[in-house]
Amino acid sequence: MRRVAQTRVVESDVCIIGAGISAAMVAERLAERTQASIAVVEAGRRTAGLAERARTRDRMLAYGENPYPGDHVAGQIGTGAMYNSMAVGGAAMHWGGAVPRYSPEDFRVRSLYGVGFDWPIAFDDLEPYYQEAEERMGVAGEQGPPEYDPRSKPYPMPPLPLSYNLRRMREWTDAAGIPFWTQPWARNTEPYQGRNVCQRCDSCYVCPTGAKYTPDFAFDRLLADGRVDLVPQTLVRRLVLNADSDRIESAQAVRTDSPEETVEIRAGTFVIACGHAWSAHLLLNSAGGRFPTGLANRTGNVGRYMTGHWFASGFIELPMQLFPGIFVNNSLLSHRFASPGPLDRYLRHDLRLWESDVGRAPRLRGDDRRTLWGDEIVSDWRARTQAATARIRAYYDVIPDRESRLTLDPSRTNSLGDPMPRLGFRAAQATLDLERHTHDAIESRFRELARSGGGKVMRTQRSQLFEHPGGGCRMGDDPATSVVDRWSRAHDHENLFVVGAPTIVSSGCANGTLTFCALSLMAAEEIGRGLR
Repeated sequence: MRRVAQTRVVESDVCIIGAGISAAMVAERLAERTQASIAVVEAGRRTAGLAERARTRDRMLAYGENPYPGDHVAGQIGTGAMYNSMAVGGAAMHWGGAVPRYSPEDFRVRSLYGVGFDWPIAFDDLEPYYQEAEERMGVAGEQGPPEYDPRSKPYPMPPLPLSYNLRRMREWTDAAGIPFWTQPWARNTEPYQGRNVCQRCDSCYVCPTGAKYTPDFAFDRLLADGRVDLVPQTLVRRLVLNADSDRIESAQAVRTDSPEETVEIRAGTFVIACGHAWSAHLLLNSAGGRFPTGLANRTGNVGRYMTGHWFASGFIELPMQLFPGIFVNNSLLSHRFASPGPLDRYLRHDLRLWESDVGRAPRLRGDDRRTLWGDEIVSDWRARTQAATARIRAYYDVIPDRESRLTLDPSRTNSLGDPMPRLGFRAAQATLDLERHTHDAIESRFRELARSGGGKVMRTQRSQLFEHPGGGCRMGDDPATSVVDRWSRAHDHENLFVVGAPTIVSSGCANGTLTFCALSLMAAEEIGRGLR
């Protein structure tokens, strides 16, 4: 017997589309500070919870299995650099947990250096939300020199302890006159919010103890308190305008486990929290009527100014003894060159430093390919650890081009016939013109750092993959060049917000997740003003 199509209606004061880390920040803040009813709609489903992670981690280590089974939706995949994870918790279910802040200069590069774009907000505007995001996640960190690492309050927890290797490496960098400090992490060094302490077991992709923050923890608390209605396995295909205004009236969706069942979500306020790719995709896919090229796209900026950063990296041999394999997921960080002061020619980058086991790990064959046995293995390993290898990496600022964009690809559709996104990242000409200068200067810095420790640069490499991507719905005061305002509200629709990664103006010189979270909390404050 043929099943009759059904439509479920979900009604709430606020509808949040997506259940990743930005959505978790918005949902938590609204639940704590308003009485609004909140529906969180997620295309994916629940995946491995904390109680399951020790088992799925073991199977990952033993067999290479995905420790978060079912964390994607069949057919929902685009072309280009994007995350394919769709699950409650999003891509931050398996992130590393690095949470540096952007530098104050990131928000004012046009004013300070005459390149790129200024943000509509300053570092000081965002700083309270940085602190709030750190407290919500539970961040362990060490403040660097205030001129390079400004903050108004201490980290919620003390930093992860440095390994013997990192302590030795910091002696080297201190002698070189470059300040490094411990990378801040969303990992507990003290019991926090009912979660355990980091055991430094180096399987951070899937933390078996709950020490690493993942967004499902926030949703679990909200569900236990009855403060959200979580609607999983529900793919929002388009937003629908009110017939008499530019307000969003509803969202049309289908069940991913039962596509014949449609879902209509009605709300007073809609929040798109779908990451750098799917947020712009949803707006473009909602084209029609008064917005023939996509909602929030009156000036044609949806999907444009996609951004990220590139990096240069190297391996440095040092005359010191390090022991490979000791908590390799920790690292040292410096923002010294992200806050460089006046410049003759633009160059800003961070520095991140790890110990490396390149050429230093135990092995079963010698240089002559002879098999090693018993004590020979230990003797060979000891001989090769008399010199150490450090890995160094510099993320540098890339100015986004307007033609760096996400478009709909009619040649690639899902099972419903919806076109999937195509991402074509492009750096602005100003970055391309600076490319040789940038790499020569960074690699020269690597060599100076190596010489200061009596070492040498073994090799360097460059990457032009757009790391920590964002953009597509960037913020600005001028609707002609942006999609949302400084509070992440769409210029074209008073009850529509886009939060997190899509709203950034540029990616600066550091991992962006903490900034995405801070921007989401800033948006939640504005949303809350209309709900009290």
